[in-house]
Amino acid sequence: MPWSSNATFLVELVLEGATTLAVYKPERGERPLWDFPRGLFKRELAAWHLSEALGWGLVPLTVQRDGPYGEGSFQFFIPADFEQHYFTLRENPAHHGRLQRICLFDLVANNADRKSGHCLLGPDGEVYGVDNGLCFHVEPKLRTVIWDFGGEPIPAAMLDDLRRFARAKLPKALAALLDLSEQKALRARASALAGADCFPLDTEGHRYPWPLV
Repeated sequence: MPWSSNATFLVELVLEGATTLAVYKPERGERPLWDFPRGLFKRELAAWHLSEALGWGLVPLTVQRDGPYGEGSFQFFIPADFEQHYFTLRENPAHHGRLQRICLFDLVANNADRKSGHCLLGPDGEVYGVDNGLCFHVEPKLRTVIWDFGGEPIPAAMLDDLRRFARAKLPKALAALLDLSEQKALRARASALAGADCFPLDTEGHRYPWPLV
């Protein structure tokens, strides 16, 4: 996948005659970052576990395997309508619930890179959030295009899910992918959001990724 910032491959997986496509991100192909440690693929895995713990199914199934270029993440490929992205999807009220969940997910995960093109419209009509490697930092690093819900009430069902998550222990599989400081910061963000009534506003005016799409 030639326009990716890190080595990213579209691969075919085969098991007992069944085949499917996946996005493979090996640790070996990651460009070093000054503020995130190596092993961004583990944050892709953690994002899936967080989405599942919230019960939202936002992140496509993601697993860790040893592939042709070494250890990395394999994420189920969404055969999306790639003409669609956040800035087009937000125009359709039918997608607002799903986009609100992605917004809340990014706030809890501290997503530093939610571009418009990371919101994919799947063939099932659901919107999925992909490319979640820059998440879970202990310092505030939120960068997202999803600010349209700012000031609006958080739907009660979503708040219930957040409160349930905030009260419970982190799932072992999720905790194993984060260090102790990251686990503590994740729980603090979830608790703060669970106690909020409305989606936050971008009061700083610079919390956007680049490029936007």
